[in-house]
Amino acid sequence: MNIVVFGAGGRAGRQAVAEARGRGHQVTAVVRDPAAHGGGPAGVRIVAGDVTDPLSVARTAVGHDAAISAAVDLSAPPAEFFTASARALITGLAEAGVGRLVAVGLASVMPGPSGTLLMDEPGYPNEYRSFYLGHAAGLEELRASSALNWAYMAPAGDFDHDDQGDHGGARTGRYRITEHGDPAARISYADFAVALLDEAEAPRHHHAAVCVRQG
Repeated sequence: MNIVVFGAGGRAGRQAVAEARGRGHQVTAVVRDPAAHGGGPAGVRIVAGDVTDPLSVARTAVGHDAAISAAVDLSAPPAEFFTASARALITGLAEAGVGRLVAVGLASVMPGPSGTLLMDEPGYPNEYRSFYLGHAAGLEELRASSALNWAYMAPAGDFDHDDQGDHGGARTGRYRITEHGDPAARISYADFAVALLDEAEAPRHHHAAVCVRQG
């Protein structure tokens, strides 16, 4: 497949690129500043792009079979960034003829075991609530779209940050899909990337948000 990865410079994006290349796919890695990322491995084309601009999305996505978005801009107001990027992806991917999007999500906006969103559960840490609400607003933009076949995949709790390197835990190749979040759950970036690529290659979730936890 030809896969375009938006936000390819972050931890989740880098692992998605590595997993895609490991499976033999051709990858376009979209970043804000290609000069900061070197030449990239064989089979990876690094390009500049703006995930909040539908014209930029269309230009970088044309000719691809599927898109993965792990993009985030911590310098921008979260609600503005995530709504603008969701709208640009919906419009730009349609213009480019790319019908499949797998988006990296956030556990906080997923329901917990009680059915209440994790961010609204008693005792849930809310010092980053504006970031949670921004993610939630972006997800609502996706839910309002009927043209794009999207899947929103969030770690059930958080990523494994135990090591200090870029990988965030080893790749086991195992994961589980659940409907509910769990603040105690952890998954490595590498295994989360396995889930992203499985969904890009053979879609199982359509217009749906799911959680991914360690298998």
